[in-house]
Amino acid sequence: MVAEPSEDQSRSHALEDMILARLDDDKAQDVVFIDLKGKSPVADALIVASGRSHRHVGAMADHLLRALKDEGYGKVRIEGLPHCDWVLIDTGDVIIHLFRPEVRTFYNIEKIWSVDSAHRAVS
Repeated sequence: MVAEPSEDQSRSHALEDMILARLDDDKAQDVVFIDLKGKSPVADALIVASGRSHRHVGAMADHLLRALKDEGYGKVRIEGLPHCDWVLIDTGDVIIHLFRPEVRTFYNIEKIWSVDSAHRAVS
């Protein structure tokens, strides 16, 4: 017998899907989803994506913030504006990292979190 997903799990999955769809619409590059459920108390998921420039990263962050607000996900924490080399958006359940490519390469966040191949590329 398969257990039905809880309301919190459904909401978290809907949030992940909305964020990934928004990033796809904004032509984010090299999008990676890392499932942290049961692995970290920090969040349920980590999403990492690149933008082509400061302006692209800033636009993606702005569009995500508007979409989160419109969908009723409340206030989120954000770091990295207005420089837009690396923007972090923390929704509580999902943490989003938006990078310029060279900054992403330098920090290599995916390697820190994906010790056991628990991630999947979404591009």
